Amino acid sequence: MNTRVALIGVVVENPDSVARLNEILHTYGDYIIGRMGIPHKERGISIISVAIDAPQDVIAALSGKLGNIPGISSKTIYSKVGDASE
Repeated sequence: MNTRVALIGVVVENPDSVARLNEILHTYGDYIIGRMGIPHKERGISIISVAIDAPQDVIAALSGKLGNIPGISSKTIYSKVGDASE
């Protein structure tokens, strides 16, 4: 199984969407390397970074599901590092 390392950046503008966000991240927990959240109180948003090592289609599915949650935006960047088994 070829995997890629990626970082998914998430901006949470609606606190009511956090429960759904956490449900989805829990579902993909086997692939997640780590996550960090930073609240930006002055603007009323949270910024979350999710590091993931997974097949390309899994990363795309996760990013798409996160981006479809109302009040949440996401973008994904990929590492140029190849599969660990190569």
